[in-house]
Amino acid sequence: MSDILYSPWRLKYVISKKGKECIFCLKPDREKDEKHLILYRSKLSFVIINTYPYNNGHLMVVPNRHAAQLTDLSNEEMNDLFKTVQLCEKVINTVYSPEGINVGINIGKAAGAGIDEHLHVHIVPRWLGDASFITSTAGTRVIPESFDRAYKLLKEQFDNEKDEK
Repeated sequence: MSDILYSPWRLKYVISKKGKECIFCLKPDREKDEKHLILYRSKLSFVIINTYPYNNGHLMVVPNRHAAQLTDLSNEEMNDLFKTVQLCEKVINTVYSPEGINVGINIGKAAGAGIDEHLHVHIVPRWLGDASFITSTAGTRVIPESFDRAYKLLKEQFDNEKDEK
């Protein structure tokens, strides 16, 4: 008997029409941060709310420069990227008080990258039992928070962190 992991909630993303242009290169229009759910900008990267989240508060840190792998980044870009990941950890802990946080990078389609041409780091708050029975029995993920509410709470905390520096 083998274990099978089903994730039918991902089908919407998998079958969606994707343009030829990189979504992470298109989204950073500074005039539309709230529309695109961009919460924070560092010198060389930005933080965006994942619109196909694994949990509420699921963020992604994306380097500004189009790069597919960690080895494509300069030392300055790497430092900026992971300093921003560190800031996300702090903000998520303040806003959501999770019991844990997953930080992950999928490099290449075979590793699970949905957008494999532009590197990004996932930061996912976790709570004991957060997957609950609904995911395995109904094939449905329950995200108990709207993107508008998440954006407001997280943006306020990112702005507070920026003011403290």
